Amino acid sequence: MSQLPPPPPPPPGYLRLHLQGNRMLSMITPSIHIDGYPVPARYGENVYPVVPGQHAVAGHAQWMWRFGHATQAFQVAPGQTVDIFYAAPALTFLSGRIGFEKQRTPGLVALIALFAVLLLLVIVPIVAIAAGA
Repeated sequence: MSQLPPPPPPPPGYLRLHLQGNRMLSMITPSIHIDGYPVPARYGENVYPVVPGQHAVAGHAQWMWRFGHATQAFQVAPGQTVDIFYAAPALTFLSGRIGFEKQRTPGLVALIALFAVLLLLVIVPIVAIAAGA
């Protein structure tokens, strides 16, 4: 009696992770983990083959401390590609955002407001000194 070979494994599914942002603005490339294992990542589109089934993808950034943590569970079928978007925060004490649609950068409005206030604190005294001279 001959033994039949095992059936071939199902074709893989794919996670297409969009790391939003760029190195010019944040200077820190977020770290990505799939099912708890680190994977290489860069800003833009990253494609990872995964076994069909339930998975979790997580992202965070590391500077002096870890920040921007966010996790998303996803289900992938054989041959299917799942798109997930991750945005690290603009400020290091906030959480990141992750989901199936494009994400807004957490803290970006607060960062722009902070820079505007700092700019005003520099410009107003210069204008006052120039007007008095």
